[in-house]
Amino acid sequence: MKKKLRIQDYLYVGSMLFGLFFGAGNLIFPVHMGQEAGSNVALANLGFLVTGIGLPFLGVIAFGLSQSTGVFELASRINRRYAIIFTVLLYLVIGPFFALPRLATTSFEIGLVPFVSQDLQAPLLAVFSLLFFGAAWWFSRKPSKILDYVGKFLNPLFLVLLGLLLVFAFTQPMGTIQEAPVSPLYQEHAFFTGFTNGYNTLDALASLAFGIIIVTAIRNMGITKPSEIAKDTILSGSISIFLMGIIYTLLSYMGAMSLGKFAISANGGIALAQVANHYLGRSGSLLLALIVILACLKTAIGLITAFAETFAELFPARSYLFFSAVASILPAIFANIGLTKIIEFSTPVLMFVYPLAITLILLAIISPLFQHRASVYRMTTYFTLVAAVIDGLNACPALIRDTAVVQQLLKFAEQYLPFFKIGMGWLAPAIIGFIIGLVWAWCKKEPKSVKNH
Repeated sequence: MKKKLRIQDYLYVGSMLFGLFFGAGNLIFPVHMGQEAGSNVALANLGFLVTGIGLPFLGVIAFGLSQSTGVFELASRINRRYAIIFTVLLYLVIGPFFALPRLATTSFEIGLVPFVSQDLQAPLLAVFSLLFFGAAWWFSRKPSKILDYVGKFLNPLFLVLLGLLLVFAFTQPMGTIQEAPVSPLYQEHAFFTGFTNGYNTLDALASLAFGIIIVTAIRNMGITKPSEIAKDTILSGSISIFLMGIIYTLLSYMGAMSLGKFAISANGGIALAQVANHYLGRSGSLLLALIVILACLKTAIGLITAFAETFAELFPARSYLFFSAVASILPAIFANIGLTKIIEFSTPVLMFVYPLAITLILLAIISPLFQHRASVYRMTTYFTLVAAVIDGLNACPALIRDTAVVQQLLKFAEQYLPFFKIGMGWLAPAIIGFIIGLVWAWCKKEPKSVKNH
């Protein structure tokens, strides 16, 4: 008899996927966006949802439709060398360099700083980082157990605790959204500002990274036929994405309402702490500590697992346990530079990597329309790559951005690249590259390709 997943199986996998996605940025960025958008929060939230849940869902669909087992296999449709570079860069960004250390610093700054004096914060952050990544490494030692750890235990507990805080926020609102002030960035381009803010969650990148975990989990449940794995991947992904959309919206609206009591904070972590303290006092700080640590721990487990599984496949001379240790030790070190600095350093890299991830996801989805021809993948990616470099330079600190060469590039982009000023300068080059790829494939009569290159 052919094995089929039950409804509860879909719920477990969907819960696991939500748990993997919903970490540090997913908590802090919607709240901060809500504060900055004020009465324009509806438009800003809509833009945020496009990148915050729309792109991750497309990533899940891309894995389902392409029947790929990981981002390296998907990116190999461009060429093998690009696939190696892109895969390594992607996993470093969402792994030990940015996303993983951000998980520990967010947990510490939101969950523990309210209980710690200023002079003890630096040494305690170092100790906390070691304990946090020690726990994450312990849970990630056995990839086959991640469905149980995250989907069946950690994520349901997290949702219950977060639900308590949201109930207080919406039954006893701190202010009205209609009267909330709007920051300059959200006065004219609320939708597109929210759209680019959605990059910060890292979820479109994570959807590529977590593909290997979803496929493995479904296989471990007895599904082996590629078409069935594809269908189950998309169905499970739908559950997690729907839940994420609801919670993002509630958090952003909570941020806007908080302006009735508080000024705009430096980051969403501070805003969350203020909200929790407002409703529950010291108990609210304890509740928030549990919410944040759980959110970040379950995502850390997923990122370490995905990083180690992928690198063990790319570089088989080293074991899974070796790479899981690397993915735990490095962020334990980097976490000590602090949350605000991590966000500042990560923004230029995200502006570079995100367009490449978005185009890869979209190409994988519409690939049957151009018979999977490699030239379409390549031309779209190469044109996007040039624009992505300029987008990344535009988001760099002043030390780099203000150099003569970079300023010349930025002036050129402002003049000739549509949507560059709103962080989407890659869009027109990607479309041009796609059209050139189609024409190239037609003129050269390139044969269709089903296998990766």
